[in-house]
Amino acid sequence: MVNELKEWLGLAALAISVGGFIYAWITSRSKVNAEHLKSVDATLANHALRIQAIEGELKHLPAKDDVNDLKLALAELRGTVGRLDESLNGISRTVRRVEDFLMKEGS
Repeated sequence: MVNELKEWLGLAALAISVGGFIYAWITSRSKVNAEHLKSVDATLANHALRIQAIEGELKHLPAKDDVNDLKLALAELRGTVGRLDESLNGISRTVRRVEDFLMKEGS
């Protein structure tokens, strides 16, 4: 009876030590994973702040339609400036002719 009890106690001690080893192995892995998750959370929080900053800056930029409207307005402005340039060239030629006339007749 004592021998049987010793055998059972030996098996129970073996089971407890194996269980303790498995528990220690699992908890050590979870500690490593917990530390890794903390670093991932910190990185994620940093990225969230950076994304918020970028979104804040993007709100100030013009939309696609606004840029298209600006392009059209610039094209219209180019046409107007071209017409003004032609008008100014004509006026410049007229002023030169008047000046030449006055220079010749005034002498």
